[in-house]
Parts: sequence; structure tokens; C-alpha cells
Amino acid sequence: MKNQPNSHEEVRKLLQRFQDGYTARDPGRLDAFMGLFIPGEEVEVVGTAAIRPGDEEWRLGRAAVRQLIAHDWEHWGDVVYDVAGAHIHVQGEAAWLATTGTVTDTIPHQDRYRGYQDYVRAVLDEGELSERQKTLDIIRLGMDILYGLAGSERLSWPFRLTAVAVRQQGAWRFAQMQFAFATTRSPDERIELS
Repeated sequence: MKNQPNSHEEVRKLLQRFQDGYTARDPGRLDAFMGLFIPGEEVEVVGTAAIRPGDEEWRLGRAAVRQLIAHDWEHWGDVVYDVAGAHIHVQGEAAWLATTGTVTDTIPHQDRYRGYQDYVRAVLDEGELSERQKTLDIIRLGMDILYGLAGSERLSWPFRLTAVAVRQQGAWRFAQMQFAFATTRSPDERIELS
């Protein structure tokens, strides 16, 4: 299949419109923003904390993807994608891209203490975890919090974005995307084997 002229730039413009939505974070424009995605229920967005399809961060279908984006816009901080530096590949009616980004937010130290205390209470109330696992989870996050408190209240996390777009009725739309934080230590989630 032959590529249409300017397909790469059209996909880059799609990514720029995605950036524009994350910059504005206007809940009143969320339905219009969803026009950047394919119209069917096959749309899929995998967030940074996703473990399994259908969980809180691995969203399947338009309504679930809309909820994830609304949550991002309300809670995630300032998101910047490297639109100009995105690696874009097109073959026929399909395109895939990979780029980097950052999410930057100011989190007062007091809020981090409170958030950690809420987390500790939730872990202690969790009925499915062993006492050992509860203790390890509490200690691990506590060490991360203490490490982070030594720095600024303004934080910036690098991440990666990969996405698949398809051309339907002459317009490029996202069909699937995944956000991922780099892991330089042990993964946050583990499966314990006996």
C-alpha cells in the first residue's frame, strides 16, 4: 500500500492536537478531544500504572479511555510531549509513533506526608495481602517518600509514549497508546511465586 503524501506530518499534527488537549486540560472540550481516537470500542490506552487489561490504568473502549484522560487532566500535572522529535512510521492506512515526554507538578511536602499516611492506612486494611507484604509495601513507599522529600516540591518525571494511529475516512486517529515510566530499580509490581 502506498503512503499518502504528507502522512508523517499529518500524524505529527495529530500528536500536536493531543498535546494541545493535555496543555489546555479543559473538561468542557473533552468530548471534542475524544475525536482524536477511533470511533469504535477497539480503542485502548495503557497508562503508566497498568498491570492488566481493564484495570484502572489499562482502559478499553471509548468511555473508559475518556475517564482516564479526564483523570489525567485533573490530577497528572503539566504534560509535555516531544512532538517535533517523535519517531513516526507510516505504512498505508496505519502509523505508529514513539516519543518522550515529561509530567511536571508541584507537590507540597505536607501533601506527600498525608498521601503516604493514607496509603499506609489502605495497605493495613487490605485483606488479601500477607502481613509481610503489607510491611514491605509500607517500608518501600516510605523510603521513596523520604528520598523524594530531600529535594524540591516541584517534580518532573520523564516518560515514553508509544501509539498506533489509523487513517479512517481521510483522517488520522489514535487506536492504541501506551504511557510508560522508565524503571531503573525493581518494578513496582511483582508476582510472588511459591
